[in-house]
Amino acid sequence: MKVQDVSVIISTYNQPIWLEKVLWSYEAQIFRNFEVVIADDGSNDTTRQLIDRVKKEVNYPIQHIWHEDNGFQKSQILNKAILACNSDYILMSDGDCIARNDYVTVHIDNKEAGYFLSGGYFMLPISISDMISKEDILSQRCFDVKWLKNNGLKPSFKNNKLSAKGFKSNFLNAITPTTPSWNGHNASGWKADILKVNGFDERMQYGGQDRELGERLVNLGVKSKQIRYSAICLHLDHPRGYKNQESIDKNLAIRATTKNEKRIWTDFGIKKI
Repeated sequence: MKVQDVSVIISTYNQPIWLEKVLWSYEAQIFRNFEVVIADDGSNDTTRQLIDRVKKEVNYPIQHIWHEDNGFQKSQILNKAILACNSDYILMSDGDCIARNDYVTVHIDNKEAGYFLSGGYFMLPISISDMISKEDILSQRCFDVKWLKNNGLKPSFKNNKLSAKGFKSNFLNAITPTTPSWNGHNASGWKADILKVNGFDERMQYGGQDRELGERLVNLGVKSKQIRYSAICLHLDHPRGYKNQESIDKNLAIRATTKNEKRIWTDFGIKKI
C-alpha cells in the first residue's frame, strides 16, 4: 500500500453539491501524494452515492467515515476520521471549501516539527458559489480575481488573498493582526500532536471547537504558523441552520476553562476516561 505524505480530512453534512465541487478541487492539486478522508456527520444516501461515483473519477484515494445522524456532532466524526488517517500529517478543511491547486503544496512546504499551520478562507457570495462548475475548478479560473469580478465579486482588500504570491503573500502573512489559530476550514498539524491532546472535545458542537483544539495544542507547547495569504480556499456560501447561541455559549465556557487552566488533554475526546 502506498503511504501518503498527508491525509486531508474534509467534513461534510448533507451538502453533496458543494462536496462534489470540493472533491474536484483536490483532483486539480499540484502535489499528488495525499489521501482524502471524508468526515461525514450523518449525511443521507445521496452523499454516499456521490462519493462512490467520484472515487472512480479522481486519481487520489478517498475514505468515507460516517456515523448516524444525531444532530451536530462534528467533533465526534472528526475524531473518528483522525484515527482513520494513514499519514502522520493531517490537513483539515470543510466540504464547502474549494482548494486552490497549490493548497496542499503550501501546507506540505511549510510543515515543521513543533508547529501547526493556520490558514484562512475567501468567502464567496451565494450567487458565485452556485455558478462555479467543475470546469471552473479544474481550469482554476474561479481563483482569478478578474473572473470573479466579472461574475459579481465586489472590490475589497480581502481580494489580495487570491492575488498575492511570493513576497507579497509572505509579507501579508507577517503583518496580519489575525492570530494564527487552528481553523477547521484550513489548518494542518502532526497526527501525533493531535493525539497527545486527545483530539476534539466531543461536548462541543457548533462554534469554536476547532479553536479549542488549537488552544490545547498551544498549551502542549506546539507553536502556530500563519499561512492565511498562502494556503487559499474559496468558501462557498450557504445557510447555517445548526448555528445557535446556546451551543456557542457552552463552547466559550469550555474554551475559557482550557485557557485559564492551561489544559492539554480533554476527557471527552478520542480516548474516553
